[in-house]
Amino acid sequence: MYRHHRVAILSATVLAGSLLASGCSSDSGGKKAEEDTGNVSAGKADTPRMKVAMITHAAPGDTFWDLIRKGAEAAAAKDNVELVYSSNPDSAKQANLIQNAIDQKVDGIAVTLAKPDAMKAAVAKAEKAGIPVVGFNGGIDAWKEQGLLEYFGQDETVAGAAFGERLNELGAKNNICVIQEQGHVALEARCAGVKKAFKGKTTNLYVNGTNMPAVKSTITAKLKQDSSVDYVVTLGAPFALTAVQSVDDAGSKAKVATFDLNKDLVGAIQDGDVEFAVDQQPYLQGYLSVDALWLYKTNGNFSGGGQEPVLTGPAFVDKSNVETIAKFAAKGTR
Repeated sequence: MYRHHRVAILSATVLAGSLLASGCSSDSGGKKAEEDTGNVSAGKADTPRMKVAMITHAAPGDTFWDLIRKGAEAAAAKDNVELVYSSNPDSAKQANLIQNAIDQKVDGIAVTLAKPDAMKAAVAKAEKAGIPVVGFNGGIDAWKEQGLLEYFGQDETVAGAAFGERLNELGAKNNICVIQEQGHVALEARCAGVKKAFKGKTTNLYVNGTNMPAVKSTITAKLKQDSSVDYVVTLGAPFALTAVQSVDDAGSKAKVATFDLNKDLVGAIQDGDVEFAVDQQPYLQGYLSVDALWLYKTNGNFSGGGQEPVLTGPAFVDKSNVETIAKFAAKGTR
């Protein structure tokens, strides 16, 4: 049911957003934010100024999070929100950023739960302080248990299964699924979904995502070791582009397909270096997360009724639709 041209998205009824407050850097809504986001914002709310903290597990240099942040900034500019964005891939340090936001007495927090257990106590403190919290991108199986208002993102198990079905359609027989951070619930779920739906062989390959030369050499070594691998499945655009180099270095005939997009990855699909990508629409996740807090503050709304997540993917991008997506990727919003 997940065809390559289908965009499987459940959209929320969301008007406009508010954004984050956290320790590392701060962005204010208004003219500058509109300029920074390509003038995607139209108009500006006249509601009282809000302060929202967006706290993610982004690793330095991962361009995926630039898209999240741009969406958040667009919502903040439109909804008269002061956005404070901060991130740390170390879950304990990410939890400390939540405490920082509590200390700043922000009006709302948008947070990723890549490692839910490590974030649980900090989230509970925010909620006890009366600060509304929404989740996005990571933690789809934990947000309700931890009492978050809403969740925006992709069901990674569903996305992984759709990916596996696509590999079946393409006649693949043996893939390696490259996981750049062991224990990251969303990444593990993606590969588990691929393995469950794929009729051939799936082997998880763990790499250190913060060391791209090591990622390249590890994938290369695996391809040299097993010449029967016909697909390399990666879980992020930068890793897909590195995997293309690994395939060349190994003299392998394997093809590369991936989760997530960035501008360079779109170009790789256009050039035929990457077969397809599953887009979870990070810009939309950032926008909806901030906007949801603004709606809750100004009108008591919460999408999904507090019971169901708002899904932003999976949306397949390949040669059949990449030209349309490329227009948005060139602006840095897909």
